[in-house]
Amino acid sequence: MPYLEILAPSATAAKKQALVTAVTDGIVSAFGVSPATVTVYFLPIHDADYGHEGRLGAGDAGARVFAKLHAYRRELPARRAAAAVVTEAIATCFDMPSRNVAVYFMDRALDEVAHDGHMACDET
Repeated sequence: MPYLEILAPSATAAKKQALVTAVTDGIVSAFGVSPATVTVYFLPIHDADYGHEGRLGAGDAGARVFAKLHAYRRELPARRAAAAVVTEAIATCFDMPSRNVAVYFMDRALDEVAHDGHMACDET
């Protein structure tokens, strides 16, 4: 943890790699975690799987990207820094304006997360 889920149109492997590098570096810096803890998931959304303003498909305005960042709760300055890096990397990857990128923080307490069958609150 942190885990980043990105619901977005398809992108090339090279663009996704650049996003993964930028996001990992940014989250490591903002949250003070090891790169080994950062995971990025791409969930491709095709035009027929996307609707906005009551219409199916991206339309003239282009698709909006929804990103969910799952992590232990951080202070506001750290979340601001992470939001800026994630937004810029996503906008660059998918060739879209940053106003089309939404980042939601899915903060979790240590007693709401388990890894390898063990609650995070029980780890030393």
